Amino acid sequence: SSVLENMTVEIENKVYLTAFSLADNLIEEIKQKAFDENTLDFQAIPLDKLTASGSLMTEGEIHPYFDDIDDYNTYQDSVNLPHAEGYKVTCSVTYSTADGQTIYTQSFYKKVIVTVESKYLRSLLYMSFIFSLHAKN
Repeated sequence: SSVLENMTVEIENKVYLTAFSLADNLIEEIKQKAFDENTLDFQAIPLDKLTASGSLMTEGEIHPYFDDIDDYNTYQDSVNLPHAEGYKVTCSVTYSTADGQTIYTQSFYKKVIVTVESKYLRSLLYMSFIFSLHAKN
């Protein structure tokens, strides 16, 4: 039973490592995008010119051609690769305070939460990142 338990732990660790890698890869992809649709060309912008909180979504772009952070709001993807099958990756984007508290008005901070689920995971994996218009956190 000890050998079986060790094998189970080893497999479970590989599953969580894969889930972590999927979440991290998406956050790294998002880091390459503009903060907001209205900052694509020029980053100095008044707060009230940022996308309204209720409009954080794509402006018609399709992944992988997203151009700003909030395009990833409601993004989801199924990953079915050899040794990484049955994973579902989802993403939410909200405005936040500098310390990550969700707010429902425009802000110079956006919080991204990537969730990975799989029937092989005991619980969902969450990874979050706070983006700032003026500096990446």
